[in-house]
Amino acid sequence: MKEILLSADNVEKRVRQGGKEVPVLQDVSVDICKGDFTVIMGASGAGKSTLLYALSCMDPISAGSVHYAGNEISSYSEDQLAALRAKEFGFVFQQTHLVSNLTLFENVAVAGYVSGKAAPKEMDRRANELLSQMNVEDAKHRFPAETSGGEAQRAAIARAMISSPCILFADEPTGALNKSNSTEVLNLLTDLNRSGQTILMVTHDIQAAIRGSRILYLEDGKILDELSLGSWTAQKEKEREEQATVWLSSLRW
Repeated sequence: MKEILLSADNVEKRVRQGGKEVPVLQDVSVDICKGDFTVIMGASGAGKSTLLYALSCMDPISAGSVHYAGNEISSYSEDQLAALRAKEFGFVFQQTHLVSNLTLFENVAVAGYVSGKAAPKEMDRRANELLSQMNVEDAKHRFPAETSGGEAQRAAIARAMISSPCILFADEPTGALNKSNSTEVLNLLTDLNRSGQTILMVTHDIQAAIRGSRILYLEDGKILDELSLGSWTAQKEKEREEQATVWLSSLRW
């Protein structure tokens, strides 16, 4: 049996709109196992990003619980959560959020210093290693504004991986990229997963979604269905895309 790293139990999220509470997530229960590449899909407004933020406890939930490594992290204080995220979780967003006055290398290394998981010299070594792995070694001494969107996003992935996170959370990581850069980023995420990295990714793009080993479909804040695809192989890309397309059509996506 796979090891469960992260789980949501009857999670709800409500927000106030126009003087009343509106449900965004409703009774969501899901397990994320070690080594999974789980993708969250759904129509706009279905609650995809909200679920990602709830599972990472970046956004407090209204009811239910979230557990990581056997601990109920949804009851943690903000200081406890900040320490957990710095050491155990990595984050990649649609926008890179790189610090503009730091080079790509400095953006990655500083995130390592903040995590406190290793000495600065070791984090410098790891930053160089990751930037090389992400194919941006030649741009590491440039500032974000001096790089392409693809280079910046690959550096953002390196930054997310600097503390060797147990789970990598990705929210539309290819949403702002052209096709070639998107493919390169997806290849990197696939390689990370093959090496054992657990990934939880939100996307609206089928080409990105079929990189996952399973897809969760959200509708009106509920998990409506799940599709198991198994491990990614380029040889079966067309078959996976057709399978996902049929499945999504059946859900009126």
